[in-house]
Amino acid sequence: MTGTGAGLAGLLNGLLGGLAAAVMGGLAALSGGEGIDTARLMQPDPAPTLSAYHLFVGGEARTPAPGLVPYSLNTPLFTDYALKSRWLYVPPGTQLRYAGAGLPDFPVGSVLVKTFSYPADLRRPTVGVHPVETRLLIRKPDGWAASTYVWNAAGTDAVLKRAGARLPVHVIDRAGQALDIDYGVPNVNQCKTCHSVEGRLSPIGPKARNLNGPLEAVPGGENQLARLSRLGVLAGAPAPAAVPRTAVWDDPAEPLADRVRAYLDGNCGHCHNPQGFASNSGLYLELEQKDMSAVGVGKRPVAAGRASGGLSFAIAPGDPDHSILVYRMASTEPGVMMPQLGRSLVHAEGLALVRAYVASLRDDPAPRH
Repeated sequence: MTGTGAGLAGLLNGLLGGLAAAVMGGLAALSGGEGIDTARLMQPDPAPTLSAYHLFVGGEARTPAPGLVPYSLNTPLFTDYALKSRWLYVPPGTQLRYAGAGLPDFPVGSVLVKTFSYPADLRRPTVGVHPVETRLLIRKPDGWAASTYVWNAAGTDAVLKRAGARLPVHVIDRAGQALDIDYGVPNVNQCKTCHSVEGRLSPIGPKARNLNGPLEAVPGGENQLARLSRLGVLAGAPAPAAVPRTAVWDDPAEPLADRVRAYLDGNCGHCHNPQGFASNSGLYLELEQKDMSAVGVGKRPVAAGRASGGLSFAIAPGDPDHSILVYRMASTEPGVMMPQLGRSLVHAEGLALVRAYVASLRDDPAPRH
């Protein structure tokens, strides 16, 4: 969503509570998050309905409960053009602890809440918005637990879906054409696939470097790391200028290479890293990876086959049409498409960004043969 990926989600964040809710939610987190049922969150089995946790006022998706603090990501994962709203909760008397540019240390009882929604028309992202699902990551004493909840038509409650679901979503796209989306709600095993770090469930997005920017709902506003520190939600963080920063993938003012690395990190790096699900591929797309061969430049696939499209290199410098990475991003065929999960459509804007970057590498050394 060139120029709109973060913006659309930011507008939705504003719709679901706005700046006032952000401030009140942050302050309420300090005073105990009245209403949120921490005891129920800590039970071994997930609740059958989302309303059981009291994360939203009256159960409705539009109003986060006091104690939920909104956050956004500089570069988020693409999910079939869904709008996403994110909140975090820490129990009374606890804080996130800064642990470098990656994920902070989350205290037991922390919750990450992410709601996926669609407007009736993608050109009017604040009109007719309907929640589709809410995903929870709960930090329990023995580690993180994931669960997914599908909202009813009225948007008044959401039901647990352990086995996942396929949901038809009908919207008008930004060209004014009808768009039918085969939206996928992940099952428990799919959650574990994407959120796996050395076989253990872990958050993906809220790394300090990906929070190092303003809240989407308030462009140009207070830096999120500074804000979370000011609210007492985050402890030990240095000034934002001392923290590495993930680029905003659809901001043309930022360098192309930084934007592409941010995009690949956000959409692929959670699996394609030495501790991730795709570690055996040797293709490592996390932002911290400095070896451009590992990132794919001039790299041959570990195993050739249908998914490679008969191509020889993950990234063929200067030649996007002969790059496996581009080929797989442009596919919606099971077994070929990448990412494998989380989308049924091609992200046209993300694909165009990666194609432009690969084309720009034409002056780099030729791939190794």
